[in-house]
Order: sequence, then structure tokens, then C-alpha cells
Amino acid sequence: MIRLAKYLRPFVLFIAAALVLVYLQAWAELSLPNLMAEIVDKGIVRGDTALIWRVGGRMLLVTLGGTVAAVIGGFLSARISSGFGRDLRNRVFAHVQEFSLREFDKFGTASLITRTTNDISQVQQVVQMSLTMVVRAPMMFLGGVMMTTARDPRLSLTLLAVLPVIIGAITFVTKKGMPMFKAMQKKLDKLNLVLRENLTGIRVIRAFNRTDYEAARFNDANRDLTQTALRVQRIMAVLMPIMMLTMNLIAIAIIWIGSHRIDTGLLEVGGLMAFIQYSMHILMSLVMVSMIFVMLPRASASADRINEVLECVPSIADPVATGTTVATGTTADAGMVSGDAEASQPAKEPETAKKPDEQAEESRQARGARLEFRDVTFSYPGAEAPAIRNISFEANPGEVTAIIGGTGSGKSTLVNLIPRFYDVDSGVILMDGVDIRQMTQEELRARIGLVPQKAVLFTGSVADNIRFGKEDASIEEVTRAAEVAQAREFISEMQQGFDSPISQGGTNVSGGQRQRLAIARALVRKPDILIFDDSFSALDYRTDARLRAALREYTRDATVLIVAQRVATVMDADRIIVLDEGRLVGNGTHKQLMETCEVYREIVLSQLSEEEVA
Repeated sequence: MIRLAKYLRPFVLFIAAALVLVYLQAWAELSLPNLMAEIVDKGIVRGDTALIWRVGGRMLLVTLGGTVAAVIGGFLSARISSGFGRDLRNRVFAHVQEFSLREFDKFGTASLITRTTNDISQVQQVVQMSLTMVVRAPMMFLGGVMMTTARDPRLSLTLLAVLPVIIGAITFVTKKGMPMFKAMQKKLDKLNLVLRENLTGIRVIRAFNRTDYEAARFNDANRDLTQTALRVQRIMAVLMPIMMLTMNLIAIAIIWIGSHRIDTGLLEVGGLMAFIQYSMHILMSLVMVSMIFVMLPRASASADRINEVLECVPSIADPVATGTTVATGTTADAGMVSGDAEASQPAKEPETAKKPDEQAEESRQARGARLEFRDVTFSYPGAEAPAIRNISFEANPGEVTAIIGGTGSGKSTLVNLIPRFYDVDSGVILMDGVDIRQMTQEELRARIGLVPQKAVLFTGSVADNIRFGKEDASIEEVTRAAEVAQAREFISEMQQGFDSPISQGGTNVSGGQRQRLAIARALVRKPDILIFDDSFSALDYRTDARLRAALREYTRDATVLIVAQRVATVMDADRIIVLDEGRLVGNGTHKQLMETCEVYREIVLSQLSEEEVA
């Protein structure tokens, strides 16, 4: 938790004010027993009414002052802890946004949600308690010890007898509770995972009548979490009875010993009353510490989980501004991978060498977005074999490059490497002669329009979802993109047109409509490279054909990559890439591949008749 303390720096002044108020509150509480003893010993015993009123008035003022300090201190503590939680959530969220898909696979979506919400809430609660109880408890303890020692040193020795019991109980609870709290947070991750899968897959679950099965899965995860929580609470429940029993026993001991000392004239009645109150302050301070130690193990486990996220270095990072070499596992440098005749010339001096972004801009102005894969190999983390290996091909501006292959051949993997969702293991991907790892992720992705295999829409209007591709797009641009994507017709039939609401996940539109809106979202930004990852699968043949015809005109200057299962979708492409088990086995036009590629010919004949092929 100490590593998270840096997020409290913006609240240093508030923390200082809260500590001062806690000190004033503790001082007020420690002053009251002395004032009460003075009233009893000097006012009531001697019958001095004026002293009773005078000291009583001081007690009232001290009480009011302590109350005001407690209220304001509590308000500041709540504000500090809430601000700390807000800033920490923002930091975790921002850091997670920098993760590549590799890190998402490592942590899991359900775990990241738990760490951003429940774990931070646990730490936030301890921060608030620390600003009140943890700071106040030592003050009350030390103040109480000083006051009891000043009143009656011998009687104060009775308090020493209880310290080993209390410290032993706190140590036992902390030692036993810490591992269980860590296990509890992991089981909470599991519960969130089951719940998330159930909610997102509710249609499939009901379609296959698996509601009872999913309910049993949830009950198992819930029961597992409950049993762990109960074991933890049983251990924690031991602490408070021990503390209360100790307090009551020590109170009895003080009264019994104190009564004898009053008989011998060594202590007055008011002094004994004050001593009892101070001893209660001492014991209550230990109770406060015990409450912190009850919460601390869980908060500590949560803090470790938060730090795991914050300390995780994304595997994909932007290049250093200076230097021209690739920093990710390949020995290729800018000169080696430029793809131009200049690559064979001697490298320029550092002070005159052009930066990758400058080189890319010149290339873009001269040739548009030329994409090249050069001997690319990639493996998923933990996989036994590469998903794709030794892939080399080019995709040029104004051309349509189609990628086809059987299930699991690596088609989606290949296009996911272009926007750097993952980085290649070896080889290089070039955009206009520049290694994409030498470009910033923002610069790279600004030139790419991606339509994913699964169309994802967001809560908002139809226009909002299309403008997700270009925030400042005019209504004319939005309308034009919708027309090309063949979405204008069904949008106009909606009650509010482009202002019609889209529910979470796009559940109020059909699968084909979702795909067309996702296509319009990519088209509106007019990117240099358009990637369609099996984005026509939910479209009928007529809409598919119209869409491809409209795309030809709209994207005539762009580099278009189409991943498809339908042969009819790729037959007219300028270049067809055929993949089989992660390897490139064909590269050419439809006619060329029918003559030279057995895999492509089998795919075509499995979908089209001999007459259609001819």
C-alpha cells in the first residue's frame, strides 16, 4: 500500500488540516476526564457550586470544540479518500488503455474490472480510516498512558497486563487473515467472470436451454466465495470479543484496586473516575488499531493487485523519439526495411537523418499507403506453434487485397498485426517503407480503418456510432459513409433517423445492420488502409455485391484488405492471399490461383458449382 501513497500528494494540505483536527479532537477527549475529576474532587466534595459551573462551562466548550473538529476532520478524510480513489481509478483506467491484447489476455477482463472497482474501494476505505483511527489511536494511547501514569503510577501498571493479550490477538488475526483475503479477491474475480459471461451470452444460454447449468455455475462460484468469506469472518470475529472482554476485566480490576487506594487516601474518587476513563481511552485506541488490522489484510491484498496492473509494462510501446533502430526483437533497421533503393546507400549522419514520421509523411504524399509484410512470424503467448509464419506480400493503394483460408488459418491474426494489437515475433511490417514499430500507435492507427470480425456498437445514437470513426465528421460525411455501407435505407426507416438510439452492444438492431454501421464507422474517417475482417458475413449476396461496388469508387485511392470466407466476395480482388495453417500458399488473382493453388481451388469448388466457376 505504501507504493500507492504517491496518489495522496495532491491532498497534502487537506491531510495536514485533517491531522491537526484529529489532534484537536484527541486533545479535547483527553482533557475531559481531568475536568470531570476537578468537578468531583473540588466542586462536589467541597460543595463549591461556582467551581462546578465554571469547570462545567469549560467542559462544554471543550466538548463543542472536539465535536466541530471531529465533524470537519471526518469531512476532510472522506474528501481525501474519495479523491484518492478517483485519481487511482483514473490512473488504472488510463494505464489499462495502453495495454496490448497480450496484457488483456494475461489479466482477463473480469479481473481488471474487479481491480478497478472493488480493490480500489477496499484501499480507499483504509485510507479514510487511517486519517481518523490510525492517527487518532496513537494519540489517545500515548495521551492516556501519560495521564494515567501522572495520576497513579502503580495503578497504571495494571494496564500492562492486557497488552500482550491484545497484541497477540491482533497478530494472530492478521497472520491468518492475509492469505484468505487474497484468495477471496481471486474468487471475486471468478464470480465476476461467470456473471459477465452469463449476461453477455444470455441469448445463447436461453436458446440452448442452459439456464439451469449457468445458474449452477454461478451458485458454485458464489458458494466458494461465501465459504472463504465466512472463514475469514470467523477469524476476524474472534478479535472483538477478546478486546471487549479484556476492557471489561481491566475496568473491574481498576475499580477493585482503586477502591483500596481510596481507602488508604492515596487516590480520590474523581481521580479514580478519571483513571477509568483514561484506561478506556487506552483500550479503545487499541480497539481502533484492531479494527484497522481487520481491514488492512484485505486492503493490502487489493493494493498488491492494483500495483500488479500499474507496474505491468505494456509489451507494445511507441518508439523513442531519437534513433532509427527497431527496439522489438528484430535486427532490421530503417535502412534495411525501407524497401526503396535508398536502403542500400550508406546511412545518413544522425543530425541529418529523417525521423520515421517525416519519412512516412513524404512517402504518403508520394505513393499513398503501401503495405508490405516481409517474412512475418507471430505466436500467441503460450502457444505451441506460430499462428502465422514467414508471411510475405504487398498491398498497394487503389487495390483490393483479399485474404482467404480455412478456419484457423491465421487470417484475423494477420490483420490484427497491422494496427499493432500484437507485435510480430520476427520479420517486419512496412507502411510506405517505414516499419510500423517506428511509428507512434496514434499515428499508425489514424491511417487505418478497421471493421472487426464482431461488430461492436456503443450506447448512443446512430450518428454517434458512425462519428466514433471521426469525431468531427459533418452530417454530410456521416450520410455519405452510411450510403456506401448500404446502411442509409434502414436508418431512414428508423423513427428518428440518424438520431435513433442504439442500445448497449447494438442489441436493438440486427446482425447485418450492426455490420453495416461498423463499416460506415470505418469509412467516415477516409483512412489510407481499410481492413474488413470477415465484415460481410451477415450480409445477403445482393447487399454484399452492392456494398463492394460502392466501395470500389469510395476507396479507389486507399489500400483495401478484405478477410472473407465467401469466394464470391474475393473473386474480383486485385490480389488474393491464400493461407493454410498459418502459411501463405497462394498469391495472385482468382484466375491465376485456380491454375496454381490447390487449396484455393478446393475452397472455390466447395462453394461454387463448375458452371459458376467457368
